[in-house]
Amino acid sequence: MLQSRSVEIWVGLFIAAGMAALFMLAMQVSNLTVMNDDAGYSVTARFENISGLKVRSPVTMAGVRIGRVTGIGFDPKTFQAVVTMNISSSYNELPLDTSAAIYTSGLLGEQYVGLEPGGDFEVLKEGDEIMLTQSAIILEQMIGQFLFSQGAESESK
Repeated sequence: MLQSRSVEIWVGLFIAAGMAALFMLAMQVSNLTVMNDDAGYSVTARFENISGLKVRSPVTMAGVRIGRVTGIGFDPKTFQAVVTMNISSSYNELPLDTSAAIYTSGLLGEQYVGLEPGGDFEVLKEGDEIMLTQSAIILEQMIGQFLFSQGAESESK
């Protein structure tokens, strides 16, 4: 009786550890981990197409996460998506002419904003807008353009 009770306790602990591991994995995959520095500064960027970019998506520079997307809106005058990003305060020396692009990472296809530094001596500060942007590349459009160009090429022969 005592031995079966200890086996039940060990099985229960093993299942609880497995559930905790699955929870942590789900949090990592869904990108819901908290940002360490909420005391950063906000900048915006305008894109023609943001594809699957979501609020809380990472903002990276040279592969290092330096912030998060905090808001996504639509400007009805320019018909562009307006992305608001919170950059960690420890990265407060980004040049004013920094460019932003939307990339896809990993097998799950998570969208993120990648920043490339410029050469300006002035730096980005609270409320600035990143002017140089590159929208997300949509795989379906690229495949359609490739197939269309192949079809037109074969017709001309």
